[in-house]
Amino acid sequence: MNNLRFATIVHILVLTEKFKDELITSDFIAGSINVNPVVVRREIQVLKDAEILGSKKGKDGGCFLIKDANEITFGEIYKIITKDMDFAKKNQPNPVCPIGKKMNETLDQLFVSVENNLINQLSKTTLKEFSSQFN
Repeated sequence: MNNLRFATIVHILVLTEKFKDELITSDFIAGSINVNPVVVRREIQVLKDAEILGSKKGKDGGCFLIKDANEITFGEIYKIITKDMDFAKKNQPNPVCPIGKKMNETLDQLFVSVENNLINQLSKTTLKEFSSQFN
């Protein structure tokens, strides 16, 4: 992962788990992460689309966890974030070169293997377990 989305989403989820009996606002979350609330609202929408968060509109509104924190794994979060992304970028090698013509196919196999191992490792950690470190 070469961006902050995973860290931002994990931060949002930890806050919603810690304040699970309250509606928390994007401004509150943004203050904790130290980012613009627009960034938080964009990620909240991603989590709502994935049916992990719910929200209530209005002056007293906010977001809340709708899925059990024991059932949310970091592997699931990773897959949500990366569903439309390539694990790594590749060159456009010369198809006439004996090495170049096989390079991307070989790299694809490596990247799939590495990403599957990463997802398996991340899936061993639940939001509840991770969140318990913040008491």
